[in-house]
Amino acid sequence: MSITDMLKKSVVEGFSAGNLDTSHIIVVLAIAVALGLFIYAVYRTTSKSGFYNRGFNKALAVMPVITAAIMLAMQSNLVISLGMVGALSIVRFRNAVKDSSDLAYLFWSISMGIIAGAGLFELAILLSICVTILVVALDMVPTFRAPCILVVSGDKEAEEKAVMDCVKGFAKTAKIRSRNITKNGTEWIVEMQTKDEAALVKAVAAVAGVVSVNLMTHDGEVRF
Repeated sequence: MSITDMLKKSVVEGFSAGNLDTSHIIVVLAIAVALGLFIYAVYRTTSKSGFYNRGFNKALAVMPVITAAIMLAMQSNLVISLGMVGALSIVRFRNAVKDSSDLAYLFWSISMGIIAGAGLFELAILLSICVTILVVALDMVPTFRAPCILVVSGDKEAEEKAVMDCVKGFAKTAKIRSRNITKNGTEWIVEMQTKDEAALVKAVAAVAGVVSVNLMTHDGEVRF
C-alpha cells in the first residue's frame, strides 16, 4: 500500500468514525445554548449602558449554537467540511465594533461553539468561568477620574490667557487641544481634570468676553 493510499484510508476512516447520533447532537447543541445564554447574561451585566447593543448581545448568544452545528457537520463528512471552508472563506463582516471589549466577547462566543462542537465540554465550562472572573475582576479595578473637555466660545474681546488662568485655578493640568478663530471670535477646546465642575463652568462664564461654556466628560484620549 502506497503512502497516498494510507493517507486516503486514514482520512476516510477518521470521518467515518465521526458519524453522529441524535443524542450526541442534542447534548452538544444544548450545551452550546447554555453557554450562549451565559455569555448573554455576562455581557448584559458588565456592559456600560451607553455601549450596550441588544442586537449584538443576541448574536453572541446565538453564535455558539451555529458554530457548534458547523463543527458537527464538518466532523461527519469530508465533503461538507471542505464545502464549509469554501463557503465561510467568502463571508465578509463589515459591522464596525464600537467598543474594543466587544471583540473579546465575540471571540469568546465563537470559541465556545468550536470547543462545544469538538466535545470538550469541561474545557468550555472552565474557560467560561475563567473569562467571567477576569471580566468582573477587571471591571472592579478603580479607574482614574475621567478627563473633561471644556469648550469655550468667546467674542473678539476674549483673551486666551484670561480663560486659561481661570481654568488652571480649578485644574492641576489643562491643555488646549484646539483653537478655532473666526471673524466673530475664538473657540477653545481644553482637556483637563477637575473635581468641582459646576464652579469651573460658572467661573469661566464670568470671564470677560466669554459667550458660552460647555463641559463634557469622556473615557478615552482626545484627538483633533
